[in-house]
Amino acid sequence: MSTTKRIQYHQYGGPEVMRLAEFQPKEIGPQDVRVRMRAASANPMDFGIRNGRMKALTGQNFPRGMGYDFAGTVEAVGNKVTRVRIGDDVLGGVSIKESGAFADVVVAREDDVVKKPAGLSFEAAAAIPIVGITAYQALFNKGNLRRGASVFVHASLGGVGRSAVQLASAHGATVAGSCRPGSASEARALGIDPIVDFDFDPATLQQKFDIVLDASGTLPVKTARKILARKGRIITVKPSPANMARSALPGPFRVVIGQPSTADLEAIAQAAGDGHLRPPIAQVVPLSEAIPALTSLEQHGTAKRGKLIIVPG
Repeated sequence: MSTTKRIQYHQYGGPEVMRLAEFQPKEIGPQDVRVRMRAASANPMDFGIRNGRMKALTGQNFPRGMGYDFAGTVEAVGNKVTRVRIGDDVLGGVSIKESGAFADVVVAREDDVVKKPAGLSFEAAAAIPIVGITAYQALFNKGNLRRGASVFVHASLGGVGRSAVQLASAHGATVAGSCRPGSASEARALGIDPIVDFDFDPATLQQKFDIVLDASGTLPVKTARKILARKGRIITVKPSPANMARSALPGPFRVVIGQPSTADLEAIAQAAGDGHLRPPIAQVVPLSEAIPALTSLEQHGTAKRGKLIIVPG
């Protein structure tokens, strides 16, 4: 197969180490699929990995490709692949150890991709894997979400927060949440009620919620406990040592770290296909212009109200 291009780096570091370079896609294994990338999306995790914050997991083999979330068309499959075929449109993610979604071609495990709903654009499909799975696992795996439950989402307009609001609402829950003061109308449009500022007085919402989801890792534990209903659950996306210690103890506190799951990916793909999960897209750039856009996003947060999407070209 001829060489193709990807964004990669030869050492851990800041935005300056990123390069658009030719590379040889790895040979596909028996349970791998090779996908022609039609869209990929950036996540804060991508920058953390490149900065070396997960080097214990990602190792010291360079060059390393960047990017996790993608959508595209299957162009080759391993001899033990059974769920997808050549020509299928799929969405999913590559492993954190491998990375490499910001590329013309992506090789992923079959278990890490699912078929893209026909009515969902490639750009929208690429925007959902990490934020969607994290929100889904927080609500259903950690939070045991039931119909009619009352949910509070802190940072309700971020990637995970917005996904959680939409998934919870679609499941028949009532959803309250926090956001910046100037964004209340946007939160209201999502059906969030009541809407409070980030530094709200918890006494006004005392013991009201079956699930309190801290989607940014910035909600004080004392505040979360005060607004939690009896037998409710507090879930945070921040795996700090203190939070991991709390999570290991009996009680309501749990940490969610999005884990690859074919079933959960199927669930969020279906929710997106049904129109219940609608990730906002702030910017779409071709691969050839992606490094400046990624640098700007990392340094200035230019796409905080939506995803940065990378497409071929």
